[in-house]
Amino acid sequence: MIRILVAEDDPHIQRLMKVYLEPEGFQILQAFDGEEALDVIENNQIDLMILDIMMPKVDGFDVCQEIRQFSTVPILMVTAKGESADKVNGFRSGTDDYIVKPFDPVELVLRVKALLRRYRIAYSSIITIGQLKLDEQKQTVEIDDQIIVLPPKEFQLFFKLASYPGNIFTRSQLIEQIWGIDYEGDERTVDVHIKRIRQRFGKWTNQFQIVTVRGLGYQLEVKK
Repeated sequence: MIRILVAEDDPHIQRLMKVYLEPEGFQILQAFDGEEALDVIENNQIDLMILDIMMPKVDGFDVCQEIRQFSTVPILMVTAKGESADKVNGFRSGTDDYIVKPFDPVELVLRVKALLRRYRIAYSSIITIGQLKLDEQKQTVEIDDQIIVLPPKEFQLFFKLASYPGNIFTRSQLIEQIWGIDYEGDERTVDVHIKRIRQRFGKWTNQFQIVTVRGLGYQLEVKK
C-alpha cells in the first residue's frame, strides 16, 4: 500500500485530505509541524509527501531542502500563498508539484496520482480477496467468473470495506469517506447500501461477509 505523509498544521485540512485520499487506497501518516514531519520521514518508508509551507517550528521550504539531502521522495507542496515567488522558492527547495489553498480535494487526488505515475510508483486500483476482485477503474466486481456492475456509491462502499478486511468502520466514517463531509442526509443510508450489497452477494457468504459490529459499524470478514 502506498504511504503518504501529510505535513499540515491545520487539523481540518488534515482531515479533509485523509477523507479523500484513504478511499483511493492510500495509507496516510500525519505530521503537524516541520520537526515532526522530518522525524516521520526519517523513521518511516514514505512513498509521497504532501507538504504545507506555513508550518510551526520548521517551514515547508526548509523541510523540503532537508529532505532532499537524503531522499528523492515525491513532494507536493501546499500553501495559501499563490505568488509566483513562493512557487519559485518551492521548486528551488526541491518540490515536485505545487497546489494553492483553497484547493479542490479532487484535484489534490489527481495531482497525487500524477506524481506517483511520474515516479513510476505503482498504486493498486484492484483488490483481490480469494475469488473476489474489485476493479476501481472499471467500477466492476468479479467473482467466480461473473462480472457485476454496482451503482457508484455501492461500489465505493464495498471497495472501502474490501480495502481493509477486518477493520471496523463506523457509519460516520463511511459517510465522510464515501458521501463526503458536507453530506446532510441520514447516516442510515449506509445501512441501506450495505443491505443491497449483501443481497447481491448473498450466495458467496462462504467466501466473505459484511458483518455488523453491534454499536460500532461494519467490517468485511474474509472466510478462511
